[in-house]
Amino acid sequence: MSRVAHLVFDLDGTISDPAVGIGRSINYALEHHGYSPVSDAEVARWIGPPLDLSFRAMTGSTSADHIAALVSKYRERYADVGYAENVLYPGVPEAIEALASRGVPVGLCTSKRVDFAESILRLFGLRHHFRFLDGGDIGIRKTRQLAALVSSGTISSDSFMIGDRSVDVEAAMAAGMRSVGVLWGYGSLEELTAAGPDRLMRSPHELLDLRNAVQSGVDPGVRWRL
Repeated sequence: MSRVAHLVFDLDGTISDPAVGIGRSINYALEHHGYSPVSDAEVARWIGPPLDLSFRAMTGSTSADHIAALVSKYRERYADVGYAENVLYPGVPEAIEALASRGVPVGLCTSKRVDFAESILRLFGLRHHFRFLDGGDIGIRKTRQLAALVSSGTISSDSFMIGDRSVDVEAAMAAGMRSVGVLWGYGSLEELTAAGPDRLMRSPHELLDLRNAVQSGVDPGVRWRL
C-alpha cells in the first residue's frame, strides 16, 4: 500500500474549461437522435456529472441501450475535435508545473474516459507532470474511482481531491480523503460550501499552499476555510 499523499486533480472545470467541446458534442448526439439542442447557457449544468446521467436527465430516457447510443455519438465528435476545444484556466498549468517540480506527487481522476484525458493533457504539454491518470466510463462513478485508487495503494487516504463540483468533494469524503473545492470552474460557492470541502480556493495560485500540507502530512481532521 502507498504511504504517499497525492494531489489528485479533476479535469473539466478544474484544469481546463471544456464548455465549447462538450456543448457541441452533446448537441451533435442529441440532434442525431432527434432531440432539440441545448443552449450555450445550459451547457454548464452538464459539466462535471457523468455523461450517461446527463443524457438521462436531458432526454428523460431510461433505456440503457439508448443512453449508450447517445454517449457513443457524443464521443464520436469529442474524439475527433471536441477534446481540442478545451481552454486552460489561467494560472492552473503554472501551479501544476510548480508543484510537480517541487516533488509533490500529482495525479488525475476524471469522469471522462482516460484516453480523452490523456489527449487533453498531451495537447497542453502537461501529461508528464502527472504520475497517474484515472478515467471513468458509463456506470463508473468518481466515488468508486477514488476508493479503488486508495484501496490499491496508488494513493494514500491523506491525499487531496481537487475539483470544482460537489461530486468531487463527496467522492473524496467517501474514500476517506481530504478535498479542495475550486471556484474558477462550474460549481458555485453555494454548491461547494454545502458539500463541505476541507478548503475552498478562489485562485489557482492558492494551489501552491497545498505543497506543505501534502509533504508534511497535515492532520486530516484539520478543516481549512476561506
